[in-house]
Amino acid sequence: MTNHSRQPRRVRDLGIMVGPLSTGPLNAITDVPGVRVGHTTIVDPPRLHTGVTAIVPDALEEGRRSLPCGLFVGNGFGKLIGATQVAELGAVETPILLTATLSAFRAADALVTHVLAGPGHEETRTLNPVVGETNDGRLSDIRARPVTEAHVLAALDGATSDLPGEGCVGAGTGTMALGFKGGIGTSSRVVGGWTVGVLVQSNFSGTLTVRGVPIGADDGGGPPAPTAGLQPEGNSCMIVVATDAPLDARQLGRVARRAVFAMARVGSDFAGGSGDYALAFSAPGAPSSGGVDDGDLDPVFAATMDAVEEALLNSLFMATTTVGHRGTATAVPHALVLDRLRAAAVLPQPSATGPVS
Repeated sequence: MTNHSRQPRRVRDLGIMVGPLSTGPLNAITDVPGVRVGHTTIVDPPRLHTGVTAIVPDALEEGRRSLPCGLFVGNGFGKLIGATQVAELGAVETPILLTATLSAFRAADALVTHVLAGPGHEETRTLNPVVGETNDGRLSDIRARPVTEAHVLAALDGATSDLPGEGCVGAGTGTMALGFKGGIGTSSRVVGGWTVGVLVQSNFSGTLTVRGVPIGADDGGGPPAPTAGLQPEGNSCMIVVATDAPLDARQLGRVARRAVFAMARVGSDFAGGSGDYALAFSAPGAPSSGGVDDGDLDPVFAATMDAVEEALLNSLFMATTTVGHRGTATAVPHALVLDRLRAAAVLPQPSATGPVS
């Protein structure tokens, strides 16, 4: 079951700001034109907490066979299907799916079914499905492999340009991160007339750190949170970066590298058993002769790192306490975090408006 006693709130709504750059209208990956997101959530408590998340670039459904894409592997303990071809050719040919580790292979097959059924693929004889994963085996019966083709197709067909669900939804339904309940998070930044959008699936170990202030799972003077003894040993983080900046695959690889670097800001310990991956794609396709000079990429790098940091925090702050298959994952206590940030002079002392839920 899930405990909703603590209202999920995005970090920005709590007054926690990451970096000086402006966000897009939704502060989400869907602020990038032509990028949609869909979720299928599978919950049968306490046994199943899992699902599928689909990131769908519309350009691939408008006659384009591929988009430039960069990949960075922080630690390769994972099953990122399609990774070698993305690294070799610098291109993505399908939407990007996220799911649970042992369901990744069924998801890849369903993704092939979806793409082959689309217009322009009547004669397609080779296709590279891209599916990322993290291990949700603490909170879900991962061996059951409950994700079916119908679940995958529902996430793809239901993808919209609205603000994506965050926290315990889709591929983040059963994940844990930094001593607390993790999940799906998203954020965006606008820089130089371009938008950089990020979506993450958080499921990695370390000590939650907010604006440079460590927040332990046993803070607050009481007994340790149930999650503290169940912190995943790595278990991975998937980061997807989308942008309308006309970057080539090599430059997108540089962007993806910064995305993984940003995990350090929120306290990742980069455990050896963690699969830490970032994919970065350019929504408008390969740049023309008027592409971006390498010397002008620093603002894009800064936007990426800030958006990843905020997306990772959103993935935890929007999650709710979950009683699962092999334990309980506790939601981040918002009030405790705010108190710690105020004590560290990161946030101002509150006015007399009552406590934060």
